[in-house]
Amino acid sequence: MTTQDTLQPDAPGRASFTLRGRNPDVLTCIANLSNDEVFTPPEFAGRMLDTLAGAWAADHGGANLWADPTVRFLDPCAKSGVFLREITQRLTDGLADQMPDLQERVDHILTRQVFGIGITQLTALLARRSVYCSKRANGEHSVARSFDSADGNIWFERMEHTWRSGKCIYCGASQGTLDRGEDLETHAYAFIHTDDVRARVAELFGEDMQFDVIIGNPPYQLASDGGTRDVPIYQHFVEQAKGLDPKYLVMVIPSRWMASGLGLSEFRQTMLADRRIRELVDFPVASEVFPGVEVKAGVCYFLWKRDSEGDCAVSTVRGGQIVGPYPRDLREYDVFVRDGRTISVLHKVLAHGESPINSILARDKEFGWTSNFDGFHEKEQSGDVPLYYSGVAPRIAQ
Repeated sequence: MTTQDTLQPDAPGRASFTLRGRNPDVLTCIANLSNDEVFTPPEFAGRMLDTLAGAWAADHGGANLWADPTVRFLDPCAKSGVFLREITQRLTDGLADQMPDLQERVDHILTRQVFGIGITQLTALLARRSVYCSKRANGEHSVARSFDSADGNIWFERMEHTWRSGKCIYCGASQGTLDRGEDLETHAYAFIHTDDVRARVAELFGEDMQFDVIIGNPPYQLASDGGTRDVPIYQHFVEQAKGLDPKYLVMVIPSRWMASGLGLSEFRQTMLADRRIRELVDFPVASEVFPGVEVKAGVCYFLWKRDSEGDCAVSTVRGGQIVGPYPRDLREYDVFVRDGRTISVLHKVLAHGESPINSILARDKEFGWTSNFDGFHEKEQSGDVPLYYSGVAPRIAQ
C-alpha cells in the first residue's frame, strides 16, 4: 500500500483503515527476543527483497516481480512479520494497474500470495498485526475482508519435540532444557519438525502448496544443558526450504557455517557444493545488520535459484564499504574463504606446496606439545628441549 491508500469500510461496524507513513517504523523499535531469535530490521529486509527482485527481473526479461499476481511467497520462520509486510506493500503498489480496486487488490495478495509460519505464539500474533493490522485476520480492524479464520495465512500451533536418548531427533534440542511443561514455549518449530515438509505445509495451509519464493530469518540456535554448547538449527530451515522446491530462496543466517560451528560440517559441504547459490552477501560484523546483537563471526544472506547454476557473486560488507561482488566457485576449498581479495594471494601460497602452519601449530597442541605435559626434570639430558614461560625460569622436558 502506498501512504495515500485508504481502505474504506465495506460493511456496518467495519473500521476504516489508513496506512500512513510513520516515523519511526514500529518494527524498528522492538527489542530482540534473544540472540537466537533476532528480528530483522525493515531496511535489511528491503535489501534482501531488492536482491530477489533483481534476480527475478534478470531471469524474466526485466519483468517486475511485484506486478505478478500469481507469485506465492512463504516466510517459514515469521517473527515480526517484516518480510511479509514489505512484500505485501510492494505487491500492493505493483498490482495497482491490474487491480485498480484497493480492497480487491489487498484481499487477493493476503489470501493468495503471502503466507507465513510463526515460530512462537507471540511472534505469530506480532506478524499478523504487522501484515493484517490486526492480531485476528478476520477481525474488524483487519485490512483483509476475505478470511474466515483469525489466523489468516500466518499459521501457528504449539508443537512438541520428539525425544530420543535425551535429544530431539529433528533439531537436536536437549530434553533436559526444553521438555518443560505446557506453560512455556517448546521452540519445536513446525517447519523443521517433520520428515515430509511438503505434507507439513499442505497440512498447515489446507492444500498442496507450491511456493515461488521462500524468504526469512530463521532461529539460529537452541541452548543445551548448562548453555555451554548451543545447538545450531538454522541449517535445518535452509534444508527444509530447499525441499519445497521454490524457484528462489533467500535467507539470512550466521556466517559460522563457512569455516566452523558445532554440527555444521555436513551443511557447509552441502552449501559449498550447491551451484544454485548465485549470490552471497557477507557481513563479518553482525551488529551492522542487527544493532545491539552479537552473532559471532557475523551473518550473511544468500540467494538460491532452483533453475540456475554457476559461480556465486560474493560481496563482503564492513563499515558500510562493499567489497565485490566477485565471481566465486564455492567448491574450491573445503571451507569458505570470506574475503575475495585474498584468493589470489592464497593461490600463490598454495602453489609452493608447503605444509600449512596449522599442521605444526594449533591452539590446543602447539608444536606437538600438549598443555597438560608434566614430564619435567631438573637435570638436562640428551634430546631435551628447554621450554620458556613468561616470567618463569626455563624448565627441561624430554
